[in-house]
Amino acid sequence: MADPKNSNSPAVDLASIAALIDGDLLALQEIDENQMRSGELSQVKELAKLIGAKDWGYGRCVIGTPGVIWRKLRKAETKLITNNSPVTNFFESSYGIGLISKLPVKQWHQIELGRSIIGLPLAVGSEKGMRLLYVKDEPRIAIAAELENGYTVAVTHLSFVPFVNLYQLFRVKRWLGKLPGKHFLVGDLNLPFNLPVKFSKWRSLSPFKTYPSWKPSIAFDYVLTDLKSDETKTAAIAPTRSEFSDHLPVIIEIN
Repeated sequence: MADPKNSNSPAVDLASIAALIDGDLLALQEIDENQMRSGELSQVKELAKLIGAKDWGYGRCVIGTPGVIWRKLRKAETKLITNNSPVTNFFESSYGIGLISKLPVKQWHQIELGRSIIGLPLAVGSEKGMRLLYVKDEPRIAIAAELENGYTVAVTHLSFVPFVNLYQLFRVKRWLGKLPGKHFLVGDLNLPFNLPVKFSKWRSLSPFKTYPSWKPSIAFDYVLTDLKSDETKTAAIAPTRSEFSDHLPVIIEIN
């Protein structure tokens, strides 16, 4: 996903991203809605339109702008916006995760995963090197699309705080496992060393290191499934350098 803060022309960036997409499902993290820095667009809605996808869901994690001023959503505020929502453009700026599908979606689901009460100094990378920056953790959620073809696909972006992210992963796996069909969990899990599948029946479909995009040395981004290896054929496509994100994209073909 493009980093909106470094984008002089968000509309052009979205069109460029859409031109690279050749798939049925697109999972996104760090997505803007009505942010001045990204052209006051609904990025999920706009990308869905550009790639010709009817169904999309956007999960709002915070109101405001991360790294500047933000707050968590109140209980009465809508967490999940979809193409079927009565209102799809909200006046308040927000930030979260998204899922776009060319395959028909039967039903949408969501779960709130909370956040760490403490932040951490994080190594923030650029092509000029790394620097430490104290970052407050944000509320995390997962959203899932129950597809008409019998699969359910979820996307999330877990906490960067150790152990908190493991607990969130346990919760989202348990939640997803109770939804209908066979399951895929996609996203930036902030867990290295293949930890998301350790001591688990879930499999990782991507063997690639994805962060940072200019010199990949660690795997944070996963496509997990509870499908057994003999239930379907999958192939991971080696990611190419991304000009739109500090992470490389993960691309999986599923037959």
